[in-house]
Amino acid sequence: MIIPFPTIPEETLVAFKGGKGELMARNYVDEKNKIMQMRLRPGANIGYHSHEVNSEIILIFSGVGHFEFDDTIEQVKAGDVHYCPMGHSHAMYNDGDEDLVYFAVVAEHH
Repeated sequence: MIIPFPTIPEETLVAFKGGKGELMARNYVDEKNKIMQMRLRPGANIGYHSHEVNSEIILIFSGVGHFEFDDTIEQVKAGDVHYCPMGHSHAMYNDGDEDLVYFAVVAEHH
């Protein structure tokens, strides 16, 4: 199955999960997964949140940033993958001067 992300309208989300700034999102959602092509704007962040009933995998395409993951700080750049397993928490920050572009999958554990 091909998901044609360029045909999915891009939404602007402001202060996502209690963060600051803008997140540009193209989302595909079914009963088991949320598959997202995202752009976190320079200086923006996604607020700290918990994955109590699902997990998230994030592949960084371009840009630089960092994650708060539980009680650690993890730097990320193009090619890195961040994994937040069920029962853990994280926040994402764009530390660069360009969009932090990434692909994410939130897998539901029913």
